[in-house]
Amino acid sequence: MPRTAVRPRRGGGIRRGEARSGWLFIAPSVIITAVFLVIPIALAFWVSLSDWNGFQSPLNPRVNFVGLENYAAITVDEGLDRRNFGISVRNNLYYVLLVVPLQTIISLLLAVQVNRAALRGKGFFRTAFYFPSVTSTVAIVIVFQFLFTASGAVNAVIGAFGIDGPDWFNDSTGLVHGALSAFGVSGPPPALAEPGFLGISAWEWLAGPSVAMTSLIMLAIFTTSGTFMLLFLAALQSIGAEIDEATLMDGAGPVRKFFSVTVPMLRPTLFTVLTLGLIGSWQVFDQIYVLGGASAGGTISTPAFLAYRSSFVDLEWGQGAAIAFILFLFIIVLTVLQRWLLRERGPKKRKNASSKTADLAASATAFTVDGGLR
Repeated sequence: MPRTAVRPRRGGGIRRGEARSGWLFIAPSVIITAVFLVIPIALAFWVSLSDWNGFQSPLNPRVNFVGLENYAAITVDEGLDRRNFGISVRNNLYYVLLVVPLQTIISLLLAVQVNRAALRGKGFFRTAFYFPSVTSTVAIVIVFQFLFTASGAVNAVIGAFGIDGPDWFNDSTGLVHGALSAFGVSGPPPALAEPGFLGISAWEWLAGPSVAMTSLIMLAIFTTSGTFMLLFLAALQSIGAEIDEATLMDGAGPVRKFFSVTVPMLRPTLFTVLTLGLIGSWQVFDQIYVLGGASAGGTISTPAFLAYRSSFVDLEWGQGAAIAFILFLFIIVLTVLQRWLLRERGPKKRKNASSKTADLAASATAFTVDGGLR
């Protein structure tokens, strides 16, 4: 009597037990993520769409749904809220444009130098360059305040060359405006004076970072370059010695080797450093908070600090949450754009003259053979 093959049931037996065990193991992580990340984000989004004042539960029935009014107040509606948001975006934009490239270049150069085989005392230099990254940001800001005051050490050094230094952390003069004033341009032309995007005129957008923001830019580069140096250093040490030998055999010099071999092999690390730098630069808050945020005519205010002030000082929790979500959108869009710019590009296939001639000859031969057969 023939035996009938029994088909195994899908998802039964051992597989079902493995799935149950897997869910059991990841359950703590899923619960923690939901409680401390997903639910707070959803609640913050609800706050951005409501008129919650912070004195009761945001889920209280007396909290009203206002739609996109909080978003409109800082992006579309005429008023001080829109202008403050525009100024903070302008300040942070110049901060990002200067901090991210400079800290990336400096950290890469530091990593290349401490990775040299001929360098003595590598451990000392690595520790010295990394030390500012593990030091309290508040402590570093206070030290910089002493250094960059009107009578501080920086102005004392500049004064030795006969130059009067500014009051760094209180000077709201934009670098571009300051440079133009040296050529007699002290005010905007009529075409640049009208309010524009986010209530800020083109003349104000082109002001450049203020002297106070420039001091913060130097502080940020000083504190973050050491961390990114370690990332580049780990990537450099993963490049095999055979790569160096091959480049030497090909006759490539140090500069050609660096730009044609080393930098392309550091592309994943470069993307990581640029992404972390971009996110951290748009989220800068603690330095601004220590300095007061409103000093230097508001030219050091950032969207992150403005979200804090709107929520905890002005009790406009809806606007504060709206600023946070717009900042989140900025970061996502710029990260995707950066990923697209740094994507791997395949080599373009180009035929030289000899290959094209060979293709034409082959085509002619095939045509002749076909014609003869016909």
